Amino acid sequence: MKNLVIALTLLVGIVGTVNAAGNVEAGKAKSATCMACHGTDGNAAITIYPKLAGQHADYIVKQLVEFKSGARKNPIMAGMVAGLSLQDMEDLAAYFASQQITDGTAPESVLDVAKNLYQGGDMERNIAACIACHGPRGNGSGLAKFPKIASQNADYIAIQLKAFRSGERANDPSGMMGDNAKKLTDAEIDALSKYLGGLH
Repeated sequence: MKNLVIALTLLVGIVGTVNAAGNVEAGKAKSATCMACHGTDGNAAITIYPKLAGQHADYIVKQLVEFKSGARKNPIMAGMVAGLSLQDMEDLAAYFASQQITDGTAPESVLDVAKNLYQGGDMERNIAACIACHGPRGNGSGLAKFPKIASQNADYIAIQLKAFRSGERANDPSGMMGDNAKKLTDAEIDALSKYLGGLH
């Protein structure tokens, strides 16, 4: 019993530390350089850039760390993160996670193809259902570092799926995204990207 109490106390301490890692107000002050691409509140108006509003803080930190290390390659972001400390990254992540993402829409024309892939995958082609990691509403999981993809900019999603497919982007756990994306056609990527914009 004593060991259980000690373990729970340690767990609560760890969870508390993780949750308190970033400061929203400090992140807001540091976000000025992010606004040109990601918008004042993390809702990027330029659709080739991701919306950061409402994204899981742990996922944002992971991406920033990997842009800095080179595990995720992007010349613009490499320059932006070069001077950031881990605390800066955690503050920025806390700020953007606290913002409300703007809802998107999905055209009717993509629903048949995209909804089937998202919810059921394609067993014949060994494509896993997106819902398995990203959830029924596309909210992902902060602890697992699976991103929220609901209401995301369709152009950005398409760019990332194609980057995973080509191997240009390879910072996904166990290569899961790369394995799936390699089996998707351009038309399926287009449909999924537009579908996710309206998933919320």
